[in-house]
Amino acid sequence: MSDHFTPIDKALEAFKQNKFLMVLDDEDRENEADLICAAQDITQEQMAFLVRYSSGYVCAPVSNSVADRIDLPLMRDMDVKSSQDDRHGTAYTITCDYAEGTTTGISAHDRALTCRKLADVGTKPSDFLKPGHIVPLRAVDGGVLQRDGHTEAAVDLCKLTGKVPVGVICELVRDEDGLMMRLDDCIKMKEKFGIDIITIKELKAYLLHRR
Repeated sequence: MSDHFTPIDKALEAFKQNKFLMVLDDEDRENEADLICAAQDITQEQMAFLVRYSSGYVCAPVSNSVADRIDLPLMRDMDVKSSQDDRHGTAYTITCDYAEGTTTGISAHDRALTCRKLADVGTKPSDFLKPGHIVPLRAVDGGVLQRDGHTEAAVDLCKLTGKVPVGVICELVRDEDGLMMRLDDCIKMKEKFGIDIITIKELKAYLLHRR
């Protein structure tokens, strides 16, 4: 099965060229694959593809510095623990749409525009309507070396390729039954669309080696 995974160096080159990556986490965690790209250059066509082959619940991982600049508070106080906490500690913020140039906020055009503007260093809090249709996620400082989530993987991939630390991610689901894609499904998708597959485990190893 290891032959189906792309070395991190090669995957980073693809990511730098504005291509998607399929990123898998551990079997003992969520055991799922997310389709991930950088937000700063995402196109309407890429957003349409993402929605077509995913759950459609499009999230935008951001660094804390970006979230603070745009004023994206958490949906709830993460220090207050209850039975309703996300089981993996995902730091969902208030949702948003970019205000200018969008209509409903849900179209591929509108969601792509909102994601690009989240990565635009010139935007300010008042440029966004809240709530909206994109779900920003605050990545833990330190990335996958501190929390091995897709949120952190997306921001790390952006940083490693010199992009603004804002990604676009969505969980991959199968056409036939809507269940989560596993490795075998991802391999079929790679063969069909040429999208590289990596794991968070290998990304962590790559970052540790760079220290």
